[in-house]
Formats: sequence, structure tokens, C-alpha cells
Amino acid sequence: MARHLLQLEGVDAEGLTALLDRARSHLPAARGEATPARSMDGRLVAQLFFEDSTRTRLSFEAATARLGGRSMALQGAGSSASKGETFLDTALNVDALGVDAMVVRTSISGGAALLARNVRCAVINAGDGRREHPTQGLLDCLTIREVFGRFDGLRVAIVGDIANSRVARSALHALTTLGAHVTLVGPPTLLPASMAGVAHHRDRVALSHDLDATLGGLDVIMMLRVQLERAAGGGVASDYRELFGLTHARAARLPGHCIVMHPGPVNRGVEVDDDVADDVRRSQILRQVTHGVAVRMAVLEHCLGR
Repeated sequence: MARHLLQLEGVDAEGLTALLDRARSHLPAARGEATPARSMDGRLVAQLFFEDSTRTRLSFEAATARLGGRSMALQGAGSSASKGETFLDTALNVDALGVDAMVVRTSISGGAALLARNVRCAVINAGDGRREHPTQGLLDCLTIREVFGRFDGLRVAIVGDIANSRVARSALHALTTLGAHVTLVGPPTLLPASMAGVAHHRDRVALSHDLDATLGGLDVIMMLRVQLERAAGGGVASDYRELFGLTHARAARLPGHCIVMHPGPVNRGVEVDDDVADDVRRSQILRQVTHGVAVRMAVLEHCLGR
């Protein structure tokens, strides 16, 4: 029976730690410093991306190649979806090609779970609507653990368009399960009160509409892009950067050990100033990308039973 990765909600600390440990073992290969065992030799992975992607799609392809597997890429604009074929029918046809796994990104919340119920192969969720992005949540956790070596007691702020962010949801589930305390920060239009109840460990979640008030005690600040493609623009005021952007002045108020993260793509000068994004002392943004390859190697092995 195929093993899927559809969400981080419900994954316990032991399961998360096992994936992070396996991902850490792949970091030398992800950095191009070592050659891993070809644990996916002969395996075929279909990349089904019905939404735009750079980091996630390419890192899944890199992870597959590092492990000796092969990728088939299908993007919505060049598929029969443009001729009226349904999302499920497209996946069923790809499954009929004999692939071992499919990596799926879709605007349909719950779309990856729909496929998992109907196809033979393993399904890995690469982002489904506003719901979850589990491998991004894992790579964010790996990045934090590589810096601090732990999660217990860490103070993490996730800032920006929380309402539309599948990244925020996956990170929230994983971080609170592993022991971190998370403050969700954003304007009322992009931070519904219901978000406090998303995580199983609600006592580790706080909400704030005041970024300046949260800066002093942070270990990690994770900035999010405003998702205009999900109609978030109507909830953003013209002073968004002044109130919720990580400007040079705000970064100077962070504790010296606090790291800056962003899942990308970064809108420079909106959610993060240039010098903050490029600060090699604080910024983990490019390390997150490298860690994404290691995490996706671990997830592919996990789902394919190697």
C-alpha cells in the first residue's frame, strides 16, 4: 500500500523528528558535497504542478535525481487540463503510466488527499490551496533545528498573510508539536481569529496585530508573501510595509541571535528590506532552499519505503 505525505497536522513529534533526522543525513548531498546511495534507482516520480513554482518543483527534481530516480514534469498550462480534463482524470492517467510517486501542487484545498484516495502510487503534497505545504514546514523546522539544535522554548513569529498561507499552517502544526511557541502576526484582514485554533497545541499559539510589540523576545521571524493570487490584495492597506514589513529599523531591534526566514518568493521592499534579506549573519533564506532538497530526499525515501 502506498505511503503518502499529505499534511503535517496529526503527525506526532516522533514522526517529525524521524523525517528531520533523515533529512539532516542528506544535507551533504543536498549541498553537492557527497554522493548519496541511489535508493531510488529505477523509480519514476511525476511532478504535477498546476500552480507556479520555482523552489519546490526544482528541489523535488533535484532530490529525485540525487537519489538516482527520474522525474516527469507536467505543468497545468501545458497539460490537457487546458482542454477540459479534470484534475483527477489527469492524475489517473499519470498513475496509469506506472509512476512510483506523484508530487502534486494544486489550488484545490484537499486536492492531494483526493488523489491519494484514487491512485495507486504514493502522493506527496507540494501545496494544496490554502491548506498545507508539508515539505515547506519540514524544511523550515530543519533550518531552525540546524541553528538552535532544539525547539523547546523557542519563540517564533510568522508574519504577514496568514489567512491564505499553507506555509503558515504547516509550520504552525510542526513547530508547536515539536515544542516551540508561535505568534502569528498580521493585519486583522489577513489574520482571522480562527487561526488560533488550527494547531493541536493551542496553548503554544498567540495572535497579534502589532509586529513591533513582538520583536524583542524572538528567536525566529518568518516573513510571508502577500498572496495576491488568492485575492489577498483587498485585505492589504497602503501602509502594509510600514506596519508589517521587516525593515532595516525593525531588524535592528531583533535579539542578536534571532534568525530571519522566508519561504519565497521574496517581494523585496515589501515584506523584507534588501539588506535584511541579504544579511548573511541573520538570513536563512538561501539555506532554506538547500534544506528543501534534503527534506524532499527524505520524504521521497519515506514514501517509497527506502
